[in-house]
Amino acid sequence: MTQVKEFITAELESLLGRGFIATPDNEDQLLAFAKANNGSNDIILMYMAVQYGAKLAYENLLENMPK
Repeated sequence: MTQVKEFITAELESLLGRGFIATPDNEDQLLAFAKANNGSNDIILMYMAVQYGAKLAYENLLENMPK
């Protein structure tokens, strides 16, 4: 179980935190970008949404793992 927790923590810190395109910290940031871009840069918006979803999934896994 420790290895899984270490893997998830590493994913959160390295891959999601240091990409070409920033991972939104929360839904409000994602929605603000979507509103500001007015339909342009949809590929960036899609990437941000995928990254945010992955971040939520990893955080949920960490919260629900046995201690």
